[in-house]
Amino acid sequence: MKKIIEKLKNGEVLISDGAWGTFLQEEGLAQGECPELWNIENRDVVLRIAKSYIDAGSDMIETNSFGGNKIKLDHFDLGDRTYELNKAAAEISREAAGEEKIVLGSIGPTGKILMMGDISEEELYNAFAIQAKGLADGGADAICIETFFDIDEAKIAIKAVKENTDLEIMMTFSFDKAPDGSFNTMMGISPKQMTESLIEEGIDVIGTNCSNGFEGMIGIVKEIRDSNSEIPILVHANAGMPVIKDDEVSYPDTPIIMADLTPSLLKAGANIVGGCCGTTPEHIKLIKEAVINFKK
Repeated sequence: MKKIIEKLKNGEVLISDGAWGTFLQEEGLAQGECPELWNIENRDVVLRIAKSYIDAGSDMIETNSFGGNKIKLDHFDLGDRTYELNKAAAEISREAAGEEKIVLGSIGPTGKILMMGDISEEELYNAFAIQAKGLADGGADAICIETFFDIDEAKIAIKAVKENTDLEIMMTFSFDKAPDGSFNTMMGISPKQMTESLIEEGIDVIGTNCSNGFEGMIGIVKEIRDSNSEIPILVHANAGMPVIKDDEVSYPDTPIIMADLTPSLLKAGANIVGGCCGTTPEHIKLIKEAVINFKK
């Protein structure tokens, strides 16, 4: 059943969750440690993070599996546990979400570039396929393929998910703002190019995550919406642009700042709103309140 599309067709604005990586680091994840291994070795911590977002008002919760493809897990000598770690990730978020809330299986990029000859299409496909199977078998309702920047890798990821699961597919790219005000990925892909290329692949939801706070996301959403008036749009924004001081990274956008920008994001065309790096359950709580007030 297409839970997400049905809710959006009924006019709902859905609230997603917030940061996972920065949250895990606060809980003790060390630099260079595999986050996905925590699904087995620190399951209670991962479950607590997932529950905190559900308690804050999230309608959907992601899985701790962003780097859970075989290519990245091989760096930790965990490639042969790809299915296990992803299934565990989905099971944890399923437990936190219950039956009413939506679980999004998170799939991030491999870090390899096809055009550079770093990897073959077959290797990419297989890496995403086994990850998607694990997430689906663990109880995910949809797959969120996120933080991508390359059309070719994105198409292979979509194909792998479509051919190995029957889940809804969400796809987000990360864009940087150029001096002239335009937005492009590190591969030079614009929001318009992303939208036109990926809708042809049959995805259910398109959008953007990371690299920008809500303020920057407004322009990206407008460009996506100008390219297509019907496709649902997902936004997972950072809590502003990261600030580094004394080797410490912080994010300047408070929950109030993000909540105040939420109406402008919705007016631009966003249908699903959540957070990425630096966002917390408090951010999600106030964003949800802003959405409720906007719809009154």
